[in-house]
Formats: sequence, C-alpha cells, structure tokens
Amino acid sequence: MGEPTDSNFGPLRRTTLRVASWNLWGRWGPWEARQEPIRRTLAAIDADVVGLQEVWAEDERTQASVLADAFGFHSAYGSRLPFPDFHLGVAILSRWPIVGGEERPLPAADEPDERRLVVRADIEGPRGPLQVFTTHLNWRFDHSHVRQEQVRAIARFVAESPPRSYPPILCGDLNAAPDSDEIRMLTGRAAVPVRGLVFHDAWEVAGDGSPGFTWDNANPYAVRDLEPNRRIDYVMAGWPKEGGAGQFVSARVAGRDPVDGVPPSDHAAIVAELRY
Repeated sequence: MGEPTDSNFGPLRRTTLRVASWNLWGRWGPWEARQEPIRRTLAAIDADVVGLQEVWAEDERTQASVLADAFGFHSAYGSRLPFPDFHLGVAILSRWPIVGGEERPLPAADEPDERRLVVRADIEGPRGPLQVFTTHLNWRFDHSHVRQEQVRAIARFVAESPPRSYPPILCGDLNAAPDSDEIRMLTGRAAVPVRGLVFHDAWEVAGDGSPGFTWDNANPYAVRDLEPNRRIDYVMAGWPKEGGAGQFVSARVAGRDPVDGVPPSDHAAIVAELRY
C-alpha cells in the first residue's frame, strides 16, 4: 500500500502493532496432535495481540493460558459453552499486560451449541492503552438474522466500554462473508447499530487483492463440511485517529500450512498490522 504524501490526520505514525485472529477448532479432529502446530504457527506469526476462538478449557487450565505461558504473554478467556469434558470459548493473548476487561453474552438462537459471547481486554501497551475485543458468531448459514442481533450487541458493548485513545480492535470468526448484512452493518454499508461507530476491515484496506479465504477447501479438515470457500475471519478497527493511529498498513492470511504434516486448525488466521 502506497504511503500518502499528505494526510488529514497529521504526520503519520511509523510504528505498528501486529494483531491476529484465529479459530483454533477446540478439541475436534486430532486435537492433541494439533497443539504443537498451533504453538509453532503462532510463534511464526509473532503477533503482539491475538484474538482466538474455539479455545478449550478444563478445570483451571485453558488453552489460552497454556499458549500465553509458552510465549511469556498475558491472557483473557471467556466461555458460555460447556461440553462433558471441557468448555469452549474465546480468548485474547497479549504481549503486554492485560489490566482490565469485561465479557458479555450475545443473543442466540434456541440451540444448546449457540451460546456465544464477546470478551474485551484492556491492554497497557507501550505507546498507549488498547481495547481489544474477540468474538465468535453463530455458524449456521440460515442464522444471518441472529448474527445481525449479535453485531448490534457487540457494537453496544464497544460503545459502552470505557473511553479510549486508540480505535477499538475487533477480532473474530464472524461466520459471515464480507457482503453479508452483518458485516455491512459493521463497516457502514448498512445502517450501523451505534451512531458514529464504524469498523474498517483489515483485508479490505490492506490485503493483497486475493479473496483471502480463511475457510478453504484446500484444508483437509474444512473440506469435510462441504461448504464453499469463504472469508469469515476478521481483524477490524475503528476509525483512525491522529497520526493515522489504527490504520491498517498490511494484512495477510497465515496458518494454512501443515506443521510436520499436521494442519493446525480447520481455519486459517488473519494477521494485520496497524499504525500504533
């Protein structure tokens, strides 16, 4: 992406923040064999902040805390979905201290496996505080109406969170393509749920022009579901602030390649860099 010669936001910041979002596929498939490929893939991505979905927990141990310990990171975790032997939720990993946060349940269909939530982590970054949100919306193709209600709830949560100096960052498996009504609501193509709150989509702003599929039938786990290739995983950020803070400068897809023959997840990750 070419640098502007002039900016309505003043001199542009040159320092950046790397954020990733990735669905880890819980404890499905060869989940134990996938743990080391997940760790090695995240190590290669080397993000400062990671929003994770389908993250397992058992007793006091979570997949997020295991990964955080491996990298010397901090973690936040939330879950509303119990299984017989584990819980499934969403998480945020951060290179820097997480000094606060909150979680909220999302509207759901009347199905036991659709209890969703959104988690916020308040991060004390080296160039100012960050608010990072992660979520996982309903998966069913016929649940766009539910996802729209979930998007409205997320937007209200972002708007009601404490005042912030840096644009809010939203990571998630939103289970919706970019032209869906729910994504259009977030990006201002349709009526926004909260006046003045609009998100930019990292791939749209700074991707390489390819479809950027994160659900791809080249993945041996994904192909079994007989679904079309789609871009359904996102890193988004609110409107840029002074110096272009929060503007996406690059975006790429990661986590596609097997590690020692083992694909780490059924999803690919999205990795983005923002001015910070």
